[in-house]
Amino acid sequence: MKLSSKNKVEPMFSMSSMTDLIFLLLVFFMLTSSFVTPSGLPVNLPSTKSSTIEMQKVSVTVTKDLQYYVNEKKVSKSLLEGELKSKLTGKGGSVVLHIDRDVPWGEAMYVTGIATALEAKVIAATQPASNR
Repeated sequence: MKLSSKNKVEPMFSMSSMTDLIFLLLVFFMLTSSFVTPSGLPVNLPSTKSSTIEMQKVSVTVTKDLQYYVNEKKVSKSLLEGELKSKLTGKGGSVVLHIDRDVPWGEAMYVTGIATALEAKVIAATQPASNR
């Protein structure tokens, strides 16, 4: 008497679900990697031992020849507060300061004072210190 099962198991493995998963991960990493946008202006940033990446809402750059830029748009020092007011909609915004290391400390405090008066979080951009 020969016993045989009616259910046959196929030894093949379907890769279509694995391909879908890989594609979704690829799309996820492509989208999240584009959120980190460095400042495109040439500024010699000070260095620190540790550096974290912050989501950049409004960027204020002060070059060594005291040129002011808000999100890479050149503004005069007198119009800086008005430009920051228009960029910071509502409370709780953040301002990332890209200030050249040769700029006097008073200029950094001027921009910081404007941002804190507008109730914005102020973040100083630095570059990681090189290990020697």
